[in-house]
Amino acid sequence: MNLLQIKPLEEPKLVKKAIGIDLGTTHSIIALFENEKVKYFQENQSDLIPSVVHYDKDGSVLVGAKAQAKLMASPSETLYSIKRLMGRSVQDLEIQNIHFPYQYHHSEQSQPHIQIHEKTVTPVQVSAEILKALLHLSHSEDASIDQAVITVPAYFDETQRQATVEAARLAGIQVLRLLNEPTAAAIAYGLEQKAEGLYLVYDLGGGTFDVSLLKIEKGVFEVLGMGGLSHLGGDDFDRLIAEHLRDKVEARVDIASLRVIAKNTKEALSTKTEVSVNIENQSIRITRAEFEDWIFPLVMNTLETVNEVLKTANVSSAQIDGVLLVGGSTRVPYIIELMEKHFPGKLHHSIDPDKVVAMGAAIQASILSGNRKDPHVLLDVIPLSLGIEMMGGLVEKILMRNSKMPCQRTQTFTTYQDNQTGLSLHVVQGERELAKDCRSLARFDLTGIPPMPAGLARIEVSFRLDADGLLDVTAIELQSQTKSHIQVKPTFDLSSDAIGDLLNDSIMNASQDIKNRKISEKCVEAQHLIDTIEKAMQSSSELLTDLEIQNIQDTKEALSKEIENKDSVAKLNTQIQALESAADVLMQKRLQWVLDQTLTGRSISEVFKDYD
Repeated sequence: MNLLQIKPLEEPKLVKKAIGIDLGTTHSIIALFENEKVKYFQENQSDLIPSVVHYDKDGSVLVGAKAQAKLMASPSETLYSIKRLMGRSVQDLEIQNIHFPYQYHHSEQSQPHIQIHEKTVTPVQVSAEILKALLHLSHSEDASIDQAVITVPAYFDETQRQATVEAARLAGIQVLRLLNEPTAAAIAYGLEQKAEGLYLVYDLGGGTFDVSLLKIEKGVFEVLGMGGLSHLGGDDFDRLIAEHLRDKVEARVDIASLRVIAKNTKEALSTKTEVSVNIENQSIRITRAEFEDWIFPLVMNTLETVNEVLKTANVSSAQIDGVLLVGGSTRVPYIIELMEKHFPGKLHHSIDPDKVVAMGAAIQASILSGNRKDPHVLLDVIPLSLGIEMMGGLVEKILMRNSKMPCQRTQTFTTYQDNQTGLSLHVVQGERELAKDCRSLARFDLTGIPPMPAGLARIEVSFRLDADGLLDVTAIELQSQTKSHIQVKPTFDLSSDAIGDLLNDSIMNASQDIKNRKISEKCVEAQHLIDTIEKAMQSSSELLTDLEIQNIQDTKEALSKEIENKDSVAKLNTQIQALESAADVLMQKRLQWVLDQTLTGRSISEVFKDYD
């Protein structure tokens, strides 16, 4: 009789939970998507956790509502809107006229250091405190949670994305993916499952405005265009109200204190036509009409950005199938009214605009952690081409603008000079033909190349852009397998305004750029000819007469002057031909000398034996 081997039932494999985090400028939200439901983790019975950090004199750190409560009494030790500083330099802040009540100064790493009591903190460290507090809230559900999808504005560049990843690392969070905020909103609305066509995501948060044009087809998202204003949001609406109150109040009141009152006033005006504010025993009346007059220029800036995105993508407003309103500031009735006029009957705002991004992030986190089957694909695009600088300052584009991310491309290059044992690689971004007109991203060196004649070395340069928009560049010399690598971290952020300026520059200067490129290419050719002749002269000048040497020197100097002037391809060609003609006697005499050395004193049969 055969016995059955009885095995204990295997427990179903538990997949680790992962959270979605909307790391906002004014508020942050943390969510978990499980069993087709979204759970938001609360602080003080609120889903919105203020993105505020307070540093006390005793070294303790407060985050969220407790920190926000300190804002009026301790404005210089209470940090808010820190997202605006992520990945920026002090120079950026000065150029864009971004001001805060706390003090910050330059550092060796170019990022601002904020003075707090006797120490300084960086924006990355402040963001890490916020993320740490959010992670702690999630541990009420599961203490093992340490993975997250974190959302960022679509126009965040590599520096800002890297800063976000670094803040998460300091907070003990493994980033599964950085997800563009507009894409997260589209996922929350489930557009990949029930809609196809062109959708516009209008995201007006506390500190940033972000607009993306999405094409949805058979469950696939493709970002056709994006834009935004990295220093415009609900905070600016608050500031306008606060400045008005300051002008009206007879007593001296700190602007930071007025901002709290201004925020409450703005929210009240979303449901009322007028609000009375009491400050220092003084009553001030503000009407919705007044508020709309103050914010009109800012709202029009957002609509202009929307129109620019549509124009760049060659799409009319009539072709848009739907508009998603995202961000708490879209609750302002005036914004809904203007957007309805712009896109009649196409607005979607059924999901809480404050929570929609976190909801999409939570859904994506559930997918990436293996808890939910992925029904759709996200395809973002590169806003500007990426390449390297070549001889003569030319740009060789490797990843072209509008390439879908993630993407990778490898191109082979060679050395310019004999016995060259190293080279410097300059990574640039932009559409112009010369490196000096593009945006410099990074420089790194490849050394240890075996000495060999110019043109024989084979160097493979690979550009790899991941789904988060982070760029890796690798260079490898194929014979020796010598390798060098860099993860590109640009020095300055790249707003949609900057992207637009770079694209417009490339269009306006296209004709001149092509001309300059042709001249630069001809200059490289001319310089190579000069180098070749100089090398030949060093070993064979004794074959020439003084007159022949002088003629070569004169034409060589004339060509060098044309290289310096860079006037035209025609003039360079004329001088190249003149130098080739002058040097022809050198080449003939060198050839004759080689033949003489080979044939003198030898029979024909002896010579042919050398080649048998």
